[in-house]
Amino acid sequence: MSMFLDTAKIKVKAGNGGDGMVAFRREKYVPNGGPWGGDGGRGGNVIFVVDEGLRTLMDFRYNRHFKAQSGEKGMTKGMHGRGAEDLIVHVPQGTTVRDAETGKILTDLIENGQKFIVAHGGRGGRGNIRFATPKNPAPEISENGEPGQERELQLELKILADVGLVGFPSVGKSTLLSVITSAKPKIGAYHFTTIVPNLGMVRTQSGESFAVADLPGLIEGASQGVGLGTQFLRHIERTRVILHVIDMSASEGRNPYEDYLAINKELESYNLRLMERPQIIVANKMDMPDSAENLKTFKKKLAENYDEFDELPQIFPISSLTKQGLSILLDATAELLDKTPEFLLYDESEMEEEAYYGFDEDAPAFDISRDDDAAWVLSGDKLEKLFVMTNFDREEAVMKFARQLRGMGVDEALRARGAKDGDLVRIGNFEFEFVD
Repeated sequence: MSMFLDTAKIKVKAGNGGDGMVAFRREKYVPNGGPWGGDGGRGGNVIFVVDEGLRTLMDFRYNRHFKAQSGEKGMTKGMHGRGAEDLIVHVPQGTTVRDAETGKILTDLIENGQKFIVAHGGRGGRGNIRFATPKNPAPEISENGEPGQERELQLELKILADVGLVGFPSVGKSTLLSVITSAKPKIGAYHFTTIVPNLGMVRTQSGESFAVADLPGLIEGASQGVGLGTQFLRHIERTRVILHVIDMSASEGRNPYEDYLAINKELESYNLRLMERPQIIVANKMDMPDSAENLKTFKKKLAENYDEFDELPQIFPISSLTKQGLSILLDATAELLDKTPEFLLYDESEMEEEAYYGFDEDAPAFDISRDDDAAWVLSGDKLEKLFVMTNFDREEAVMKFARQLRGMGVDEALRARGAKDGDLVRIGNFEFEFVD
C-alpha cells in the first residue's frame, strides 16, 4: 500500500498571551507603595517551515492538531512574563496552504527554508502598573492575555517538477522516467502501476538539467474524479512543459490520436490554464511492428485538425525499451524549458488579502441579536476580544469594562432595540442584567 499523502486538513492554535498581574509595592521604609504588576508574555506563533527532506504530507495523517504554548503571566516588581517559543511545523516543498473555512490561499511554500506564520500568538495582558494615573495612583486593574489565533487549514501538496509526463495508463511513462533518470518507479504491464507521482532529475548530454515527474495515468473523466482523478491532476499544475506520451503501437487496442484528444480534454476540463503549457508529443513504443504506420496516420490527423495559425506541437518518435531517440527528445525539452516562463499558479481572487491582526476600524464594533429565551446577545470581534481580555475577578476591571461598553454605544443601542431594566444580556457564556 502506498504511503504517499498529498492532502491533509489540520487545526492550528497559536498561544494565548499571558495575563497581566495586579501587585503593589510593600517595601520597608517605602511609604504609599504604588502598583507593581508586570505584563504577561506573548503567546507563541505557529510557523510553517519548508523542509526539502519531506516528500509527502504523511506527518499530518495522524497528527492533525498543532498548538503553541501560551505566554507566562506577569509578575510582581513590574517584571514581564516570558514570551512563549514559536511552534515550528515542517512541511514539504510545494505545499499550498488554504483557510479551510474561506477556501482562500494563505501561502504557497516552494523554497527550502521558506517560513510563514499561519497563526499569530496573542499579546500579553497589561499589569496594573500600566493603568496608574494621577487620579487613580493605585489601580486594581489588569488585563487578561489576548487569545491566540485559531484556524482550520487545508494543506495540498503539488510536487515541484519542470516537466510532467502525461498519458493514458500503460503508455510507458514510468519506463521512460526510469531510463532518463535514476528514479526507480514501479513498472508493470497493467493499468495504474503508478499510483503516486515519481520524481527524477535529467541531465542532458549538453549539461542541461531539469526535474521530471511521472504522474499517475489519466483516464476519461479524471477531471471529475474518475479513476485517480484529481489525485493526479493537481501535480501537473507547477510544471512548465508537458511531455504527452502516446503508445503509438496501439497495443491496448486504442487509437493514438483519440488518446491524444482525450487527455487534452481532461487537462482542459480540470484547469483551462494547463493548456497554456507547451506540449511535446512523445510517440513511444516505436520498436513495435505497427508503430511507424500509426505515426504517419497520427501526424496526418493532427495537421488536418489544427488551425492554420496555430503552431503544431513537436513530435518525437522514441522507444523507451531500446532507448531510441531519447537524447534528441531531452535536448528539445531542455531548449523549450529555457524559453518557457514560470506560470502563475493562482490569481489574486484566490489569495487571502494580507492579514491585519488589530481591529478593523470600518467593521461594526458590536452586533445585537435576540436569543430564544428573550436574552439580548452581544457579539462582534472587537467586543468579544475586549470581554476575553477583561479580568472579572477585579471590581475595578468590571467597572472599566462597563464604561467601555457604554463608550462603544452598547447601552444606547440596547435601549433603541427595546431593552428594559432587568433584561438579561449575554456575551458568550457571561450574563448580566441590563440597568437603564
